[in-house]
Amino acid sequence: MRFTSDQRLDDGVLERRFTLGEIPGILWTPGSASAPAPLILLGHPGGLHRMYPRLVARARHSAAEGFAAATIELPWSGDRPRSAAAEEARADLRRALEAGEPVDDGIVDRLVLPLVDKAVPEWRAALDALLSLPGIGGPVGYAGGVISIGVRLAVVEPRISAAVLFAGSFVPRALFEEARQITIPLQVLLQWDDEGNDRQMALDLFDAFGSTEKTLHANMGGHIGVPQFEGDEGNRFFARHLR
Repeated sequence: MRFTSDQRLDDGVLERRFTLGEIPGILWTPGSASAPAPLILLGHPGGLHRMYPRLVARARHSAAEGFAAATIELPWSGDRPRSAAAEEARADLRRALEAGEPVDDGIVDRLVLPLVDKAVPEWRAALDALLSLPGIGGPVGYAGGVISIGVRLAVVEPRISAAVLFAGSFVPRALFEEARQITIPLQVLLQWDDEGNDRQMALDLFDAFGSTEKTLHANMGGHIGVPQFEGDEGNRFFARHLR
């Protein structure tokens, strides 16, 4: 991990940009802390520059409660090299949605499974580096999407103690079996009228999670209409499980 810039935001949060090999990322830490801060990994659908306003808002909200937050760029997003196979699968998905046709499982598998296979080891490498920094401590939470990445991380990464998952993307059927292996506390956000999401698939995935503590927060509205109060709910959830 190599830090490339830092700035102090007006609320005292320290924002540091870094690279992990060729992978860009951002770390936010609270302005003052008497002990190492618990860490929340901020998941997103890719494109750090495009997602930055939403990510920094989430990070500052978490920092106000004493949490550090970090994110990395996803494979084939932002300035990272593209995947021809992923672009083709994304185009097929877009065509199906625009035509109002059912989305074939094969399209979802081609788009999501290679992303999960590549992104999850990168997240785990980032976690190794982040937890070695002074001022950052466990336990660790994961918040956001792509939900399939969150599912795989919750299964394979024992350092993640709780997760807030955003149900806003298609999920390969193979991930449902992995979901049954999850035992950590979960809070799942579902936008009821998300035009680009299969609501029934999201409900079926929630049912499949093996956690004994799992809560579904379903709100009316489209993909980007998550109510602001859900940020407070997420902080309360992490306060229960990361402190």
